Amino acid sequence: MVNESEHEGRTLRVEGLVNARDLGGLPRQDGTLTPRGVFFRSENVDWITPAGWDQMREAGIRTIVDLRQAGERPQDTQPRPDWLTTLTVDLDGLDNGVFWKDFWSNGLSGTALYFLPHLEAMPERSVAVLSALASAPEGGVLFHCMGGRDRTGLIAMLLLAAIDTKPDAIVDDYLETVRLADLRAATSNRNNAEPEIEALCQTYGTTTEGAFRSALLGLDLVTLLASPELNEANTAAVTSWRSNV
Repeated sequence: MVNESEHEGRTLRVEGLVNARDLGGLPRQDGTLTPRGVFFRSENVDWITPAGWDQMREAGIRTIVDLRQAGERPQDTQPRPDWLTTLTVDLDGLDNGVFWKDFWSNGLSGTALYFLPHLEAMPERSVAVLSALASAPEGGVLFHCMGGRDRTGLIAMLLLAAIDTKPDAIVDDYLETVRLADLRAATSNRNNAEPEIEALCQTYGTTTEGAFRSALLGLDLVTLLASPELNEANTAAVTSWRSNV
């Protein structure tokens, strides 16, 4: 597992964000660490203050990949700096009503229980995100959804698995967002939803952690990366973390 000090070292300290971190610094199967400064994850970047954007630039981040639905983006109100590139890829794909009827209204969209079914039903959605991350302009790339939990968690799982990060470290990165629940709730003026999510997972015979572990264990990354929508250059960029591995 990743200890608390390692999480502290990966935290992206940006004014306005509480759930932002570098995916670098995690142990890989070969004994090395995932490269720092390449991929970052967070909650909605519209909450970043002007001073926070300066901190983002100092961290080397130059591109944002927004995983939200088209209907969520118009809610943003804050200006963004002109040095930043923003790429939008709707990961959900709500127009696939056949898929979402089993995962939306029952709350499963807020758990990792939907990860593998989503990858099976709509692999092109995740592939499009990976392509955007791989081909982004030079510099660090941060991806986000609203809370930085599940859509962001799914993509983080794919990226970390692509360079053989140790499974326990991948799980612990996901659980770090869960552990930040009280702080996330306070900053977004919402109640901590984690107890309800945990209870929901238990009705399906698992836990928040167990659902994610099962998704990671069942991940068929080879097939996903062999998708014809992911060209050779982008596949290489994903599996080398933009030539940093």
